[in-house]
Amino acid sequence: AKQSALVIGGGIAGIQASIDLAEMGFEVYLVEKSPSIGGRMAQLDKTFPTNDCSICILAPKMADCNDHPNIDVLTYSEVQEVKGKAWDFKVKVLKKARLVDEKKCTGCGQCTEKCLTKVSDEFNMGLGTRKAAYLYFLQAIPRVALIDREHCVRIIKGPTKDGKPRCGICIDVCQAGAIDFEQKDEELGLNVGAIIVAIGFDPYDPSPLTEYGYGRFKNVITAMEFERVICASGPTGGHLKRLSQDGREPKRIAFIQCVGSRDINHNRYCASVCCMHAIKEAILSKEHDPEVQSFIFYTDLRASGKGFQDYVARAEREYGVTYIRGRAGK
Repeated sequence: AKQSALVIGGGIAGIQASIDLAEMGFEVYLVEKSPSIGGRMAQLDKTFPTNDCSICILAPKMADCNDHPNIDVLTYSEVQEVKGKAWDFKVKVLKKARLVDEKKCTGCGQCTEKCLTKVSDEFNMGLGTRKAAYLYFLQAIPRVALIDREHCVRIIKGPTKDGKPRCGICIDVCQAGAIDFEQKDEELGLNVGAIIVAIGFDPYDPSPLTEYGYGRFKNVITAMEFERVICASGPTGGHLKRLSQDGREPKRIAFIQCVGSRDINHNRYCASVCCMHAIKEAILSKEHDPEVQSFIFYTDLRASGKGFQDYVARAEREYGVTYIRGRAGK
């Protein structure tokens, strides 16, 4: 087991760790709980400080990871138990049933197009809808559909009174014959020598900080929600629009920093990424609409990476971003 490793989390950190280990000759098991590898970076539109397309950087790494002979990518799977010690870990992994045969599915999207059930799309931060039969996102790897057991009519409502299945549209339209409602969850036993935990992050929920109006006003959104709005693959097709029913293009945008951080009542620490993230979004807003004015309310501007301070200055100089040191209280 010394020459095998487990990587928990299939975001950019887990992908790069897996590739590095595989190139060193390790046999790698990459476990990701979502239906596709890619993680949070797949949800981003651009990356700072170069403003390069996020998926353009990520997609080739996803493909390299999935195709590497030394990497076994286990998506829609979760680690259940770890026992043992360094160089001899026994790991149980639950590989959840997609209800779609991974070897047969071609990712054509017919089942996702014809499925009648619409639910909130978690990849788009709940801002759009997806179907009960769906691909996690456009560039998903593996490009294999899955059936959402919590929302599939056939599963949650069961057969009709005469014993016939209530719905079977996905079966009817799948020319590859990949839909398999008999598929079961599978428990895998792995023996590995080392484990890397790269489980990433969940965005902070600002709802308890009622002074900002998140959850009360539709046009108060989080940074990750904004990221999906300006992304071409997002719910608005990349058009910068207010999420209230008027759907107008915003002309003045406030970015409020340190929400829930550097705060003795919530989190005392600095999250370190938010200043640069907000500046990037302000720049992208101006690129989407030259009439947009952006205001960044900050505690301290922390630009600690290579080229970051130049990025801060360029946003002010070339994109008219206004920096205001202060906390928005109401």
